[in-house]
Amino acid sequence: MIDRPLVMGIINITPDSFYAGSRLQIMDDILKQAEKMIKDGATFLDIGAQSTRPGSELLSADEELTRIGQAVKEIHRRFPETFISVDTFHSKVAAETVAAGASIINDVSAGLIDANMLSVVASLQVPYVCMHMKGTPQSMQQDIYYENIVTDVIDFFVKRIAICKKAGIHDIIIDPGFGFGKTIAHNFTLLKNLAAFAILEKPVLLGISRKSTIYKTLGTTAEEALNGTTVLNTIGVLNGANILRVHDVKEAVEAITLISKLNIEN
Repeated sequence: MIDRPLVMGIINITPDSFYAGSRLQIMDDILKQAEKMIKDGATFLDIGAQSTRPGSELLSADEELTRIGQAVKEIHRRFPETFISVDTFHSKVAAETVAAGASIINDVSAGLIDANMLSVVASLQVPYVCMHMKGTPQSMQQDIYYENIVTDVIDFFVKRIAICKKAGIHDIIIDPGFGFGKTIAHNFTLLKNLAAFAILEKPVLLGISRKSTIYKTLGTTAEEALNGTTVLNTIGVLNGANILRVHDVKEAVEAITLISKLNIEN
């Protein structure tokens, strides 16, 4: 288990991720951003080459590898002590990027898009971020319905954790999937009840950075959503989040530092 909240910095090697400020495609820029995030206190760097925003274009494994393969190799070579997470639902990408230096696989589909993903991750013996999403990024915001968002997502994880363990994966991190097949109201309900996920006895990753739940609620944009992100990250840590997946590492680290001080003093 993770004994203190940690920060995962997002590096998007894409032309179409929802937050324009996170899009990087030139290697020099990618390495500079990695260095900045590490200096700002990131424990992990989460590298993705495929946008998973609602309605995004679906890339093949080979297309994804063309974008991401060299970046993983170069970041690992330059910063060998940093844990590299790869955001992918393709088992081929998982296998090749771990061979290039990645040490975590972050799968938004929980193994439901690529039938080989769980067996491949098990063979790689790396931690696996298992996320809740209804459908695919192309369909997830259509016909959204839950009997009870919190218990439905917990039930999903009970089943997926058992399947992951059966496949041979034992180091599992859960991500409730904020914004993935959920309304704004669903996202706030999940955040308010995040502590309920402790029943699963797995580290909880919170990925709400600059998402539409924040900027639509505030009537702003993703570019103006840093303050809102920090507020919701703070609530998330107070409610039990173990990892904050963010675009802005320094602010997330500062929030965790202040919360830890509050807990020590009390």
